[in-house]
Amino acid sequence: MTYRVGPKGQVVLPKALRDELGILPGDQVDVARQGDGLLVRRARAGSRLYRQLASSDLDLLRDLRVEREREAAKDAER
Repeated sequence: MTYRVGPKGQVVLPKALRDELGILPGDQVDVARQGDGLLVRRARAGSRLYRQLASSDLDLLRDLRVEREREAAKDAER
């Protein structure tokens, strides 16, 4: 996969990879140099429960993500 770096140095993470790794809007990621490239991974700073769910049940994690997005949409409408 090849992506263009935007004017602010931003790169969009592919949705399939975000879903697979449980990366949600607003989450933090760690970026490190690895050889001549970069390593990007979900930051470990999230709640203990969230990390347990991410490693044990991706379907449940996706359901929680959808619910979180619905709640955010409702809050934005208010």
